[in-house]
Amino acid sequence: MRKPMRHRRAHTIATAGAAVLVTLAVPGCTAASEEVRAPSPTARGAAPAATVPAAAPTPPAPSPTYALSTAPRTIPAVREHEPARGPGWKPAPGARVVVAQGDSAALSDEARLLAGELGITYGESAAPRAGDVELSVEGAGRPESYTLTVKDGRVRINGPDEAGVFYGTRTLKQAVRASGSAPEGTVRDAPAKPQRGLNLDIARKHFTPEWIKSRLREMGDLKLNQLGLHFSDDQAFRIQSDSHPEIVSTPHLTKAQVRDITALASRLHITVVPEIDSPGHLGAVLRAHPDLQLRDVNGRAVKGAVDISDPASAKLIDDLLREYRPLFPGGAWHLGADEYQALVVRDPQASFPQLARAAQQRYGPSARVQDLATGWLNDRAAVVRPSGKALKAWNDGFFAGGVASAAKDIQVEYWTGKEIGARPPLEYLREGRTLVNLNDEYLYYVLGEPNQFTYPTGRRIYEQWTPLVLRGTTPVPASYDGQILGGRLAVWADLSGAQTQDQVAAGIRMPLAALSQKVWDARTPQLPWSQFQALAGRL
Repeated sequence: MRKPMRHRRAHTIATAGAAVLVTLAVPGCTAASEEVRAPSPTARGAAPAATVPAAAPTPPAPSPTYALSTAPRTIPAVREHEPARGPGWKPAPGARVVVAQGDSAALSDEARLLAGELGITYGESAAPRAGDVELSVEGAGRPESYTLTVKDGRVRINGPDEAGVFYGTRTLKQAVRASGSAPEGTVRDAPAKPQRGLNLDIARKHFTPEWIKSRLREMGDLKLNQLGLHFSDDQAFRIQSDSHPEIVSTPHLTKAQVRDITALASRLHITVVPEIDSPGHLGAVLRAHPDLQLRDVNGRAVKGAVDISDPASAKLIDDLLREYRPLFPGGAWHLGADEYQALVVRDPQASFPQLARAAQQRYGPSARVQDLATGWLNDRAAVVRPSGKALKAWNDGFFAGGVASAAKDIQVEYWTGKEIGARPPLEYLREGRTLVNLNDEYLYYVLGEPNQFTYPTGRRIYEQWTPLVLRGTTPVPASYDGQILGGRLAVWADLSGAQTQDQVAAGIRMPLAALSQKVWDARTPQLPWSQFQALAGRL
């Protein structure tokens, strides 16, 4: 699915060799006091010397020998832990979170958040001392990577960027929450995939700002970094508009609420990816602009579809793209492009002659309706591209064998190979395109479970799915791994009243945790599912 109602489902590196602490003993003595006797007399008949009790020695201070540490228990699990011997670290009175000199502006948000979560003090740029946690941006490494070192009663977290340091603080927080302390040793960690997140349909179901912000906090702890907001569909248009207020539904998010959401997301290193789907799924817009609705050769209106041969359709959508572009400061934008109903009929050229004529006028006599749809996608991409945002579109909006081709910089959001026009994932990969995985077999949480969808528990994601499994249950060859940018769990509100907000939050908790594990590290997890569930409950 993209919309499931339309189809049937298918640095400092600590060494491992910490000094071993040895319990000392006094030669000739036990831990308890023992009598010390005078030398034997040398003269015959001399009286033996009196036995004098020795003063009891002071017992040595206990000096424990620590077992070699084990990796902290976190979700997602850390990729590498170098064990060491020592007491580890836990919050104590007087402990602080401090930021390295020069990094205060970059890391103050991360430090304040961690200090509050651990119940200790934020010490700003004070010199670190015993018991402290020190954060710093330093060193080279992969984006979002970090090193966390527990040694000599301190914690040091550093990474090449702010996001990496933030993820290190999530590991520390979870380690303390799971077992009361962070283990001695060094964690070196980085995500397998650069895009990891949740896609949320707020068009067909209104979610409150506080609910969305709660999901952002949950995502931050899971080291997820993308929230997709699908806010326009046939049912509703859910964000305030100044250029076209007539299309906005009630209830909706105000722009002030959106700014509040994106500000929190930024502090948690999450990109909010807006989606105005077009040229289909525009029913809410068309209710206010029926003159733009696509009609077939017999004059029948096509649900949710604008007439892409009418320049007024493009103008309206471009107005909205330009209006919302600065509202979402993150680095990505979703253009939609799926399920345009003109292309799901047997003969689009015969059914929609006005689209066929427009395609031929633009691209030549051999052009078809699919070429006009491709031109629409490219034109919308051209409106957004100057902002520098990465561009995305659903995979069934990319067509093969046409005169026109979708721009190469548009990322494919792969959700299905079942829709008319959709192709198996290898066809996109062989073209050299990059893909994001939203496999409707594993990653779709569809309210009301229509079309044979069932609510995922997370177990199948955890045990069977990897980012290579783009369609159905079969992975693509590992040689394409570098073209697969990551994955998102998708909530679609097909039957919006089937669950409350709280039920949705509870229902996606474990699937989201399972996804976070597999996009951070696609290898088979070490914990069995039952232990993973138990750990999620503790965290």
